[in-house]
Amino acid sequence: MNRKEILQYVLKKYNTKPDYPWKKYPTFATLKHDNNKWYGLIMTISKDKLGFNDTTEVDILNLKCYPNLIGSLRLNKGILKAYHMNKEHWLTILLDGSVNETKIKELIDISYELTK
Repeated sequence: MNRKEILQYVLKKYNTKPDYPWKKYPTFATLKHDNNKWYGLIMTISKDKLGFNDTTEVDILNLKCYPNLIGSLRLNKGILKAYHMNKEHWLTILLDGSVNETKIKELIDISYELTK
């Protein structure tokens, strides 16, 4: 899934419209409940910020997850320790095609439920 597909999914399933709160980072989109609590964050960052030896930019999705699942999920290609979030409760998904659509939707749904 890419950014556009994720935004379409959350709009259809949760009636979530992205919020772009930072002028300095106009592509950073928060996904929030009606009470303004975040369940997702989409960012475009340089891969070297994720530990790669590469400075190309990539879209990522940060989601909240059950702490006991994060370690095993990170064994999958494209699922990393959370960038710029609590690493015990959040994870980062590369939106580069390395994680399949079903898994991304499942993790979005978990994050949504955990942050209600």
